[in-house]
Amino acid sequence: MTGPLIDVDRLGELLDRDRAPVLLDVRWSLAGGPERADYLAGHIPGAQFVNMDADLASAAGGGGRHPLPSPVRFAAAMRRLGVRNDTGVVVYDAGNSTSAARAWWLLRRLGHADVQVLDGGYAAWRRSGRPVETAVREVAAGDFVAGGPGAEVVEADGVLAAAAAGVLLDARDGERYRGEVEPIDPVAGHIPGAVSAPTRDNVTGDGSFLDAGALRERFAALGVTDSQPVTVYCGSGITAAHEVLALEVAGYQAALYPGSWSHWITDPERPVATGPK
Repeated sequence: MTGPLIDVDRLGELLDRDRAPVLLDVRWSLAGGPERADYLAGHIPGAQFVNMDADLASAAGGGGRHPLPSPVRFAAAMRRLGVRNDTGVVVYDAGNSTSAARAWWLLRRLGHADVQVLDGGYAAWRRSGRPVETAVREVAAGDFVAGGPGAEVVEADGVLAAAAAGVLLDARDGERYRGEVEPIDPVAGHIPGAVSAPTRDNVTGDGSFLDAGALRERFAALGVTDSQPVTVYCGSGITAAHEVLALEVAGYQAALYPGSWSHWITDPERPVATGPK
C-alpha cells in the first residue's frame, strides 16, 4: 500500500487476494459513542469492530475526554482484532473518516507502517454496490507489537511555543473556536495563537477527502508552509487526527496535541482566547 488513503475499488482488489489487509470498522459518534449496532447491521466483509472508547482511548479525566491509551493496552486490542506487523491495515468509519483517522494515527504512532483509511468510508462502499455482511467473523490473534513513535505529538507545555514557531490549527467547528458556543467542554474559546481550521472542510459533501491539490491550497491559505512546524488540536484529540491525515494527503507533516482543548482547560493557569483570532 502507498499513501494514507485507499478507495473502494482498490480495497475490493486487495480483499480478493490471499493476503488481504486487516479491516477495522471504527464507527463512532460524539453524541452516541461507539456504534457497534450499526456495525452488526452491516459491515464490509471480514471487518472487525473497534470500540473507540475501550480500544482507542483511556478513561476521561485529567488527560482530557479521550486520552491516548497506553501502548500496551492498545497493542493488545489490535492483536485481538487480528492486526499483524507484516500485514496491511485498512480502517473505515461511517463516511467522513473523522473517527477512522484516530485508529490510523495510533497505529502509525505505535509503529505500524502500512495503514490506510478508506476514503468515504462505509457509505462509499455501499454506494459502490459492493457486498456487506452482518456476521462477525472469528479472526486469529495478530502479533502486533507497539514500536517506536511514528507520528509526532506536542504536549500542553509545548503548544504555545509550537504556535509561535509555526502554525497551530484548531480542527473544531468555527463557532467553538471563537467561543460562541461550547456544547461539550466547560470552557469556551481556543488556545492563543491558534488558527481556525475546521476539519469538516477537508471533505466533500459525501465524506470523501478533497484532492491533494485542493487540500494543499486550503492549508496554504491558513498559513501552512513546508518550512514551519504544524501542530493540530481539536476538542479531545480525535478529529485532530483527521486534520493530520488531511495534511499528509496535502504533502505536509503535522504533530498532534493528544489532549487537545479538553485537556488544555484542566489547568486554569493556561490562557484562553475567544473571538476570530
